Amino acid sequence: MEHVAIDLGGRESQICIRNAEGKVIKEKRCQTIKLGDFLKTRPPSRVVMETCAESFAVAATVQSMGHEVRVVPATLVRSLGVGARRLKTDRRDAQVLSEVSTRIDLPSVHLCSERSRDRKTLCGMRDGLVQARTQLTNTVRGWLRTQLVKVKSGQVESFPERVREAVLSRPEGMPAFVERQLQVIESLTPQINAATQELAAQAVQDEVCQRLMSVPGVGPITAVRFVATLDEPKRFADAHRVESYVGLVPSESSSSGRQRRGSITKAGNSAMRWLLVQAAWCLWRTQPHDPMVQWARRIAERRGRSMAIVALARKLCGVMYAMWRDGARYSPKLAAQPVEPV
Repeated sequence: MEHVAIDLGGRESQICIRNAEGKVIKEKRCQTIKLGDFLKTRPPSRVVMETCAESFAVAATVQSMGHEVRVVPATLVRSLGVGARRLKTDRRDAQVLSEVSTRIDLPSVHLCSERSRDRKTLCGMRDGLVQARTQLTNTVRGWLRTQLVKVKSGQVESFPERVREAVLSRPEGMPAFVERQLQVIESLTPQINAATQELAAQAVQDEVCQRLMSVPGVGPITAVRFVATLDEPKRFADAHRVESYVGLVPSESSSSGRQRRGSITKAGNSAMRWLLVQAAWCLWRTQPHDPMVQWARRIAERRGRSMAIVALARKLCGVMYAMWRDGARYSPKLAAQPVEPV
């Protein structure tokens, strides 16, 4: 089997091909967009590349041609020798990856399905719109504080209207630079609503998302992103692996006879972790008699509410995974099963 290492670039990529004995048989530069055409001419090979923006699209194309694909985590490649002795070029990187591939079976990140990638993109685009509106809103709030102007409380959608009502009542009127911000905020709101409706439509059409939304506190956005993040539940051995995957398990720094556990690892998808914590807050406030909330309140008595919410988010994550794996809907009795103490 040939080992094809590709150092991907936005425009051009460096290719290094070795035979099974480890001898370099071909090196060349190729336009990234034409990598598929080049690999069509090669026999079934192991194709190795580092994680980057282009890697998953290239990997999907290469995999469809019958090649074996390895997308190596960017955090791992330095330990393999990439950039050793402060010598890093595209050609050397491709040579190192191809050489290591001939010796060991390199680990690969999960190659998401096209549907999962599309849903992640949809969620990410919506997040970008929300973050832009939040940043603009905060700049206006900052200006209001410098002017000692108080604005009535309300939903973010009505923020521009409330600002105009408060500012236009002053003799100075509304500055043009503030009005520009308010107009952009107003233009973003319909786009955010449209993105939210698109996500909700995705959730309605997906049977797995419908079951996940039977969990109190879990809405369409959380359900769609959860399904997109995990992609395939069978790749996880149990719920604890999923909780670790999204970074909701305690970190640990233990050695010899010393054992030290710290705050959560915060590894994995930060947006998914944030949504699970928000879902936990929603469950905590709206369903005080739910068995999961009662379990979390007992933790809060010992460790504080913040830690209890994180523990509840971790339990929600495990429950959602188990429901997806088992094809079940939410059952308070099953969700109340004891878990490892926090």
